[in-house]
Amino acid sequence: MQDNSGKQQYNLNKLEKRLRRETGKAIADFNMIEDGDKIMVCLSGGKDSYTLLDILTFLQKRAPINFEIIAVNLDQKQPGFPEHVLPEYLTSIGVNYQIVNEDTYSIVKEKIPEGKTTCSLCSRLRRGILYRTAKELGATKIALGHHRDDIIETLFLNMFYGGKMKSMPPKLVTDNGEHIVIRPLAYCREKDIAKYAVAREYPIIPCNLCGSQENLQRQAIKQMLQGWDKQFPGRIETMYKAMQDIVPSHMADTNLYDFKNLRSQSMPFADGDTAFDKPDVPNTPKYIDEDDQQEKQASMVHIVNL
Repeated sequence: MQDNSGKQQYNLNKLEKRLRRETGKAIADFNMIEDGDKIMVCLSGGKDSYTLLDILTFLQKRAPINFEIIAVNLDQKQPGFPEHVLPEYLTSIGVNYQIVNEDTYSIVKEKIPEGKTTCSLCSRLRRGILYRTAKELGATKIALGHHRDDIIETLFLNMFYGGKMKSMPPKLVTDNGEHIVIRPLAYCREKDIAKYAVAREYPIIPCNLCGSQENLQRQAIKQMLQGWDKQFPGRIETMYKAMQDIVPSHMADTNLYDFKNLRSQSMPFADGDTAFDKPDVPNTPKYIDEDDQQEKQASMVHIVNL
């Protein structure tokens, strides 16, 4: 029988390699980090930002380019916020950091009625402060800890509630044109990050502003997607792949594609014509996570050996 601690270490190493591989691929695909960059990593105290910092500091030591990392935490003066946790943690791992003190908590509580969603105002205030801090620090990139699930959830939120096909891009220029925001965990799954955070025993700090608002639309979308992931393995992977393979001529956005001026032509149309064809839809999702399959097979072998 295999030693349990050895099996756990093996699984952690495998998970760690997967997260590093996916993060490295996202960075390469979107050219997120360049030689000489100063990356401001926004550290909230949650599992996602801890994992982001962990992986970026690892890649920093092995990348063929030189870039600087500075972790920034916005202390929003929430009651009971453990101010010592992040400084102690960042000092212990030798990462340069800055704590920004701004009492946005009082502003949000004053402006938002009790029971109403605080996320929108809190997000705007936080974003403005972090952009200002990035400018003061001379940061060339602002790194956020959003992952693949966040990106898919945002797509559905905008479709269901905003009537817009829009999500979180892995890389963007801010509205004022002054900053580039990157999301290196764009290819990483939340459940992988959650497992990794537990294994690494990060000192997680809960958010008193939004952490208790379980009735938000995002929570409903998250539960829907989690249900799909359990019932239909591969569906989430296929949806994310679809976001990377968009055919404008087969959507309905007249601003994105010039439908009005379409004319017949002698040469075959590049995107093809499936208007009268039966859709060639597979019975099962096209993209099933190979790591998941391998883990399930390994678990079955382990059970059989017992």
